[in-house]
Amino acid sequence: MTYTLENARNIFSGTLIANAVVDTTDAFNKLSIDDQLALLWFAYTEMGITITPAAPGVASMALAEPLLNEIKNMFPPAQSQAMFDLASNADTPIGRSYSSFRVNTKLGFWFELGQLMKQGLVAPIPVGYQMGVDAVAVLETIKRLDQGQQITVLRNTVVNMGFDRSVSEDYAKREAPKSTPKSLSERVQTKIEGVTNYTVLSYIDFMNAYDFTPASNLFAEKGALQPPFQKPIVGQQGILTYMREECVGLKMLPERGVSESIEDGYTQVKVTGTVQTPWFGASVGMNISWRFLLDPQGKIFFVAIDLLASPKELLNLTSSMSN
Repeated sequence: MTYTLENARNIFSGTLIANAVVDTTDAFNKLSIDDQLALLWFAYTEMGITITPAAPGVASMALAEPLLNEIKNMFPPAQSQAMFDLASNADTPIGRSYSSFRVNTKLGFWFELGQLMKQGLVAPIPVGYQMGVDAVAVLETIKRLDQGQQITVLRNTVVNMGFDRSVSEDYAKREAPKSTPKSLSERVQTKIEGVTNYTVLSYIDFMNAYDFTPASNLFAEKGALQPPFQKPIVGQQGILTYMREECVGLKMLPERGVSESIEDGYTQVKVTGTVQTPWFGASVGMNISWRFLLDPQGKIFFVAIDLLASPKELLNLTSSMSN
């Protein structure tokens, strides 16, 4: 059998993905900008999500401080307009600066903005503002999601705000930002019940150490990585850029997996576990599966990272391939 990106994406086809995240994100994006901002206000002030004390450092909040101070020093109408412009992708200096942030910094920016609103230093949601029926429905849906799924929806709401002419999923065309790996003394060797494959274990080790260059080198020349709810990123350079932009601060906690040899010297491996983000407490994790297809040389031909539909999916390690 000749493996292609298309049929590689079908390995472990019984994996149940958290489609509610996609549906909720789509519903959020259809709301008015005012309702979107009101939902963000709720997410950062009322949902009770625990923010870790270490988060500002991990999220490089020093990059966001000048922008936060600029908004704080505006008159209230200008503050409200700045937030509206960010949410509506308006071409403004603030929007361009915001677009240069990594995902963690964008999450931190909105958290800090929410705190400034609570303190009365930034214009809050207008008193008496009533969200529309559709916004209320989205809000109720978010409340019913598990915390890992709430994190992902929250990430999806802020990642594409601001203005960037180069917004694209083609990471290969963007320059990879710099990142600092953990020292050797800080690294912990991964162990996964049921999996001893060197490439898979090394991938997790490198990712947890933010050592993204050797992590990307584990991929075949035209290997691909498919992040949750995104198109596959093809090629080592694009994968490296994605890792440096999106994965700093993540902590991967794989638990168990299955591995089997298949046709033409390929190996498929499925691992399930959790991933913690730097912005939420250690008790809150996203339930994740990693679906690997390794070529005969042991390189990663394809890996899909899936947000699972429910905690019980962590035990779903079926190895069936779709026809």
